[in-house]
Amino acid sequence: MSEGNALVEWLKEYRDVLEWVGGISVVLSVGSVLLLPWLVARVPDDYFDDDYERPDPSELSHPVARTSLRIARSLIGFLLVLAGVAMLVLPGQGVLAILAGIVLMEFPGKRRLELALARRPTVARALQWLRKKGGAAPLEGLAPR
Repeated sequence: MSEGNALVEWLKEYRDVLEWVGGISVVLSVGSVLLLPWLVARVPDDYFDDDYERPDPSELSHPVARTSLRIARSLIGFLLVLAGVAMLVLPGQGVLAILAGIVLMEFPGKRRLELALARRPTVARALQWLRKKGGAAPLEGLAPR
C-alpha cells in the first residue's frame, strides 16, 4: 500500500477525532478573539505595577458568597489556562489565554508568575494592544525589567 493510501485510511479511521479537534480549534479561536479583549480591558490599569494591592475580598460579607465567587473564578481561570495550553498548538492566543486564566485563579506564587509572563515584551505589547482594542487605558508596570 502506498503512503498516500495509508494516509487516506488513517484520516478515515480517525475522522471523528479530527472533526472534534477541528471544532474545538474553531471555538477556541473565535472565543479568544471575542473574549480576551473584553477580559484584558477589565484588568485594573495598575494591576502589573509593583505597588498593586488587591481589593479586600471581605467586600462580600457572607462567607458562602465569598467562597463561591473564589471557586467560580478559579474554575473559570483553570478552564482558560487549559484552553490557552490547547491554543499553543491550535489557532488562538495561547499565552494570553493562559495569563488571563492565571489572573483569575488563586495559588501560591501567582503574582511572580503573572509578572514574569506579562512583562515579556511580546506579551506586554499584545496586552496593550488588547487594552486599546477594548477601549481601556494602557496597563502600568509592563516595561521589561
